Amino acid sequence: MRVEVLTGAALEAALDDVARLRIAVFRDFPYLYDGDFTYEQRYIQTYRDSATAVLVGAFDGDRLVGAATGTPMADHADDFAAAFAGTEYDLSQVFYCAESVLLPAYRGRGIGHRFFDLREAHARKLGFRYSAFCGVIRPADHPLRPADHAPLDPFWRKRGYAPLPGVVAHFRWKDVDQQAETEKPLQFWIRALDEEGDTP
Repeated sequence: MRVEVLTGAALEAALDDVARLRIAVFRDFPYLYDGDFTYEQRYIQTYRDSATAVLVGAFDGDRLVGAATGTPMADHADDFAAAFAGTEYDLSQVFYCAESVLLPAYRGRGIGHRFFDLREAHARKLGFRYSAFCGVIRPADHPLRPADHAPLDPFWRKRGYAPLPGVVAHFRWKDVDQQAETEKPLQFWIRALDEEGDTP
């Protein structure tokens, strides 16, 4: 196993596999995303186009089994400005950790921590003051919630993140058990990057 920041030709070569990972991992609860490869290819174009985006890959041999991405929050101003309106945060000072996807067989090995370590190091190097991400909010009694589902809140708190009260974005996608797209709320979490995370 290796986890590394991908740039240049290595980044380009990994993007289609990142799209496939997103479709596979986000199909499970809590996202329940009924993914579309054509949409995913458009989505990941961001990482080709942004000079300051980061893509971290986890490999088992030559196979990409996990990926994590990030870009400046300002790249997503149209999506997130409303959620952050009225807060003390200047979006130009916030680095957005987007997806973090890892196949189930590779979880529990510390790879999730490495994903955050490398994205946060990238953000610090670029001079960002904060790192943030958002996670979908699902009701506790959701019919597709597995009985053994364990929320990631303890992991995120261990990393030094805390939820931002009232800072919620809204996105639309089609759930695996639905016929049409519906709007979902996503809670933002944030941490200051001038503090080292509680990492192993």
